[in-house]
Amino acid sequence: MTSLADIWPPFAFTLTTPRLTLRPILDADIPAAVSAARSGIHEPGKSPFSTPWAELPDDELAPNMARWYWRCRAGFSREDWTLLMGVWQDDEFLGVQDLGARNFAVLRTVNTGSWLKKAAQGRGVGKEMRAAVVCYAFDYLQAEVAESEAAAWNRQSLGVSLGLGYEPNGLARHTWGTKVEEVQKVRLTPESFKRPDWTLHVQGHEGLKSYLGL
Repeated sequence: MTSLADIWPPFAFTLTTPRLTLRPILDADIPAAVSAARSGIHEPGKSPFSTPWAELPDDELAPNMARWYWRCRAGFSREDWTLLMGVWQDDEFLGVQDLGARNFAVLRTVNTGSWLKKAAQGRGVGKEMRAAVVCYAFDYLQAEVAESEAAAWNRQSLGVSLGLGYEPNGLARHTWGTKVEEVQKVRLTPESFKRPDWTLHVQGHEGLKSYLGL
């Protein structure tokens, strides 16, 4: 019988850390993701996202999230890809960690983004899930650079980056909802990476690597 992973190989991909499981979001996971987002991600009016999607009314939030997950899958190509992974602790959906790249075969550069529901913040989860995807990018995909960014006021996100060894990589001005924000870009290499003291377990790497043409 044909499985989902036979149809779309990334569905077989899983990263496991001491506390967390990261795996691509299935349609069956979308309700859990919506519930986590509805429980709260940030303080009202202080969006850490350039598009303030988490502030949408409940009746708009769910379809908007679903469209985003479907769009990322539909647009996934070797030249431009974003892998959205749900972050689970036991049976609890905590948030989303993504890993993406453009022209990766040449540039060997990945980028990351994430969100966590408020109840999961302040426990080191954000650092653990980012470390997982960076470990994978460097050790399995042979990435040479990992990039990220956050609003300059977002000490929590930038703290995760600096704690893993990212270095400041310039400021930029971006539209942020209806405002303009200064955005701090950060950059990490295998040499500057402050590796965690745990071992990352990976499943489905060969299928994903082949699908990416690497």
